[in-house]
Amino acid sequence: MRSQRDAPCLDGPRVVLRPLRAADFDAWHEVRARSREWLETWEPLPEPGSPDPATDPDAFRARCGAWDRQRQFDAAYGFGVFLRAGDRFAGEVSLGNVQRGPFQSAYVGYWIDEAAAGHGYIPEGVVLMLQYAFDDLRLHRIEAAIVPRNAPSRRRHFQATIHCAPQRFGLHHRQAQVVPRMLPSGPIVPPAVFALRAGD
Repeated sequence: MRSQRDAPCLDGPRVVLRPLRAADFDAWHEVRARSREWLETWEPLPEPGSPDPATDPDAFRARCGAWDRQRQFDAAYGFGVFLRAGDRFAGEVSLGNVQRGPFQSAYVGYWIDEAAAGHGYIPEGVVLMLQYAFDDLRLHRIEAAIVPRNAPSRRRHFQATIHCAPQRFGLHHRQAQVVPRMLPSGPIVPPAVFALRAGD
């Protein structure tokens, strides 16, 4: 295990990213219940019989604890997205499958409350995550796997993040480069993968 890692709080112009806590269950439950049908279009199915953290406070507490443990092991980093206006919970941004050694890479994932979609909150949150990944965690490559039919995510979220980062969020010392490729075919539609590499 690496040295003890405090839970960071990442501040942006309109959003704040911080790890979710058990006390966030009510806000999580409200957003997930209201946006369930919209989100399930893009999310993998849960294991049959597994507890649902959207409805079960104990399952949500366990989920928060799992993220904390993964952070301590430098394996993954999960953040709730909170809007500065009203301190409202609106989604999540995460880094998963952190690889060290010669790779120094990770995957970024995200989801947004249906009522908050289309306002650029997730691109802003992803930029904060990228700054943290490159500058604090010293990673070299971040990838995002996007379902090809998820046109809004491909068009407005990850790619918009890359284009707006240097102008809006001060990543002037980074050279963002998008490298699209396709994963091998499988039983489900393979995602398109976009990679963002740190500049020299």
